[in-house]
Amino acid sequence: MHKIIRYGVAALAFAAAIGGAQALTLDEVKSAGYVQGATANEVPYGYMKEDGSAAGIGPAVAIAVFKKMGINEVNWTVTPFGTLIPGLKARRFAFAAAEQNISPERCKQVSFTEPNSSYGEGLLVKKGNPKKLTTYADIAKDPSLKVAVVSGANNIDFLRAVGVKDNQIVIIQANADALSTVQTRADAYAATELTVSKLAEGGKDVEQVKPFTDPIVDGKPVRNYGGFAFRPEDKELRDAYNAALIEFRKTDDYKKILTSYGLSEESIKAAMAKNVADLCAGK
Repeated sequence: MHKIIRYGVAALAFAAAIGGAQALTLDEVKSAGYVQGATANEVPYGYMKEDGSAAGIGPAVAIAVFKKMGINEVNWTVTPFGTLIPGLKARRFAFAAAEQNISPERCKQVSFTEPNSSYGEGLLVKKGNPKKLTTYADIAKDPSLKVAVVSGANNIDFLRAVGVKDNQIVIIQANADALSTVQTRADAYAATELTVSKLAEGGKDVEQVKPFTDPIVDGKPVRNYGGFAFRPEDKELRDAYNAALIEFRKTDDYKKILTSYGLSEESIKAAMAKNVADLCAGK
C-alpha cells in the first residue's frame, strides 16, 4: 500500500544518510528501496487518509512517477505548509509534493520540476456571504475586514498586491484551521480554488464565493502552477524524476489522477503549456 508514514530503524538510517551526504543520488534511493517525501495536509493537493496512505494530486503523481523509476515505496511525512521548504533544506525528507506554486522567490531556495498542476484563487466565507465579497480586492476596500491565510502560502502576496493591509491578515498554521477561523475571527479565508471548494463541501456554515474573480496582479489574472520541490544539490535525483514526470504527463493515467481530484481539462492544459524555467524567471 502506498505509502504509510514510517519512523522505524530503516527510515531513521536513511534520514541520517541523506543528512550527512552532499547530494542524494538516484542510486542511493534505489539502494535504500524507498524515498522519503513530504506533503502538507491540504485536500486535494496532498494529504493522508485515515488508513495511513497518501492521497492528493501531488502524492498520487509522485507515487506513480517513482514507480516508473523503479522505486516502489514512498514514505510520507506530513508537515505544515510553511515548513515544507525549510524541512526540505534541512534534509528531513528528499522531496516535497504539495503542489507549491512555482515562484521566483521559492526557486531561489529549492529546485522545482516542470509544473504538475495549475489552479486559480478562491475565498471561503460564512454562509450567505454576508460581506458580499467577490474578489480579493473587495477586502482592501473595507479596512475592518479580516482575511485568513495559511502560513507560507503565496496567497498573502496576491492580497497585498491588490491593497489588503497586513493588519487585515490573520495567519493560520494549517488549512484545517480555516473553518473555525472564518466562524470566529476572520471574514474570509483566501486559498486556491480547489482548497476552498473542498472546505466548502465539508463545512455546513461556510460557502465558496461564486462567482469569484481572480485577482489581477501585474496586469494579468493570477494563476498558480504547482510542482515538486527538491534540493538544488540533489540535481541528479531531481533531473531523473523530472524526466520521468514529463513522460508520465503524456499518459491517460496522469490525466485520470488529476481529474479525479477535481482538476479541469483546462487547468491541466494550462499547466502543460508552462515550463519551470519561465515560471522561476517570473514569466
